[in-house]
Amino acid sequence: MNRFAQATAITALLVSLGLPGTISPAFSQSPPATERAKQVEALVNKAATVIDQNGKASFAEFRKKDSEWFHGDTYLYVYDLKANVLLNPAFPLREGTNVAGQKDAKGKLFHNEIIQVAQTSVSGWVDYMFPKPGQAEPSQKWAYVKRVTIDGTPGLVASGFYP
Repeated sequence: MNRFAQATAITALLVSLGLPGTISPAFSQSPPATERAKQVEALVNKAATVIDQNGKASFAEFRKKDSEWFHGDTYLYVYDLKANVLLNPAFPLREGTNVAGQKDAKGKLFHNEIIQVAQTSVSGWVDYMFPKPGQAEPSQKWAYVKRVTIDGTPGLVASGFYP
């Protein structure tokens, strides 16, 4: 059962029991409505178009520091839908690794959730705890995820921000 179906079933059960039909944030997430969130979403949507057209050839441009794609704590990351990291210029040692099953500082399987959003919703937001580039301590991060096709292979591109 996908997340939407689960949320619908839970809401129906709560309503039938006479309880408010609230849904856990795990089923419906969105960051604060800020200019930063809009910028990240626009960046990911633009990158998705580039990836769909040029595949992995676009990664060289995404790796360039102080570019539209990678500046400050803004960067793109790309996975296939099996959780293999194909691109992560801020944390290049992650490239070529599989991140399935990894948990954030609060125990959330955030990579799995990122992949699930791409598989079931095409695009959407996920929040999790992750260190800012150059730091060791995790901070809250919101990531916008979008499904793409990378040289014929299903995948995702994402970027995020730290509120």
